[in-house]
Amino acid sequence: MTMDVPEGFVRHTRSSPLTEPWEPIYAKRSDSAVILALRLAKPHTNSRGMVHGGLIAALADNAMGLSCGVKIDSGGTRLVTVSLAVDYLGTAQTGQWLTIEPDVVKTGRTLCFAQCLIKADGEVVARANGTFKLVTPKS
Repeated sequence: MTMDVPEGFVRHTRSSPLTEPWEPIYAKRSDSAVILALRLAKPHTNSRGMVHGGLIAALADNAMGLSCGVKIDSGGTRLVTVSLAVDYLGTAQTGQWLTIEPDVVKTGRTLCFAQCLIKADGEVVARANGTFKLVTPKS
């Protein structure tokens, strides 16, 4: 099991209490997306030793929402998840490099639509899509 981090990935700086036990999480940013990734370990698995579907769903939600934010570049506006759907297509094991690769499909005045592929060592193990609402924080 190699612990190397592929080129272009750096430690993801936006953590939350939910994702804290899964650290380290890595990110690769472009002008249109934030790809999240991590090296799968025991804390990422279910009782059968495979990556937990909840981890996949949470990271897909996170990557798609962050990518919508990059596309919209809305300053103080925040995004909240309206809907999230995940199709589990395969399994992933500890030691594999898991990537969440989002694509923003469409942005509008109040909604953003995104999709992503979740890959373990380059093989697709899930796909997801989500809808995100732009919310202006109350003063």
